[in-house]
Amino acid sequence: MRRLKRFTFAVLGLLFRHPVLGTGVIPILPDGRIVLARRRDTGRWGLPGGMMKWGEDITTTVRRELFEETGLEMVAVRRLVGVYSTPGRDPRLHSICVVVAASVQGRMQIQDTLEMSQVRAFRPQDIPMKELSHDHAQHLQNYFQGVATVA
Repeated sequence: MRRLKRFTFAVLGLLFRHPVLGTGVIPILPDGRIVLARRRDTGRWGLPGGMMKWGEDITTTVRRELFEETGLEMVAVRRLVGVYSTPGRDPRLHSICVVVAASVQGRMQIQDTLEMSQVRAFRPQDIPMKELSHDHAQHLQNYFQGVATVA
């Protein structure tokens, strides 16, 4: 019994005391506009993205989250923007986010209406940087500076 209890606590510790892995994408339309989605939980604009599901690789997660949150299709990954792991970057949990910039196409239409309320394309100079969720302003700043960041 004691062994089972120790094993159970070890498994729970592994599951709940480790960061989760997610992705973020800076979706770039052919005309250069960047697509953001308004989150229902905070009312703030954010980059599409989310947690990886078991069995997915990063590219698959990016494609899935991009489609669910914007209705757009990824054409190609342009570059790695950064890996963000600061414990307080997401107020819900400790997560590690791999962010890529990607060329996208299609018609903007939210598929996951429970999570997102609006989707919109912005010219880079019109992005509401002070209204962004989580640490997405940093992701966009790193993208515009042309640097790949590990933070």
